[in-house]
Amino acid sequence: MDYVALKNGVQMPLLGFGVLQMKDSEECERCVGEALCLGYRMFDTAAFYGNEKAVGAALKKAIAEGLVRREDLFVITKLWLKDAGEETAGTAFEQSLWRLGLDYVDLYLIHQPYNDYYGAWRAMEKLYQEGKVRALGVSNFSPERLTDLCMNSRIPPMVNQVELHPFYHQDEALRVMRELGVQPQAWAPLCEGLKQIFSNRVLSQIGKKYGKSAAQTALRWNMDRQVSVVTRSSIPGHMEEDFDVWDFQLSEADRKAIDQLDLGYSEILDYSNPAIAKMFNQKRRCGDAL
Repeated sequence: MDYVALKNGVQMPLLGFGVLQMKDSEECERCVGEALCLGYRMFDTAAFYGNEKAVGAALKKAIAEGLVRREDLFVITKLWLKDAGEETAGTAFEQSLWRLGLDYVDLYLIHQPYNDYYGAWRAMEKLYQEGKVRALGVSNFSPERLTDLCMNSRIPPMVNQVELHPFYHQDEALRVMRELGVQPQAWAPLCEGLKQIFSNRVLSQIGKKYGKSAAQTALRWNMDRQVSVVTRSSIPGHMEEDFDVWDFQLSEADRKAIDQLDLGYSEILDYSNPAIAKMFNQKRRCGDAL
């Protein structure tokens, strides 16, 4: 496992396992357990996902069996927008912590850039100072919103989790993050299987040179530019494949070839579209399907 250092010195893995859309508790617990056995140590969940209990149960079992120590894990969860406020964020965090069965969380993120996220951030700063979280960050923040929050907070965000994959590079967003000292983390690093990414000719041809798949090539591309990635699968073979990305790096020519795949826009969630803000604000209750 390779790591990146956040601005406060905390080491975050470059590769993690996510549980978005894993609504079935037994399946979620099984997948996290299998991911642990394969070597994953970073796990990404959220209050909105409705599976923090399952993630916590799998982690607790692995610790009890001696498979892993708590200090070896990097656990991420997120504050949903209905609880975005100075008076509500602390309570929401304590509920997440209880569901996870943990004493602390490694990274706590504001899930969406809506509602009173400034009030929420002040509450999160307090959690950080109390040692209940090792690092703070945001998710889906555009460059201008991220810049404004960084310039108007006592403890600026350390991570921004956004959509990043070969078809949506977000180079300008990455430039701003690095200028601000914010570590980028990719959700949907495999474009949620869209755009025929697993059979893409460019990714497949490049991967063949290294004995790797198109998916592994896409993950390595992000990691080579020091972007932490969160991948997701319920199929053990795919989980193992996604983890087998540590024995190669792409050449400059390969990276330039992948650069040509960038569409310059998202086909998953376009946060510049006001309809997206409206959709999320209409689904404030945790567990509402998107």
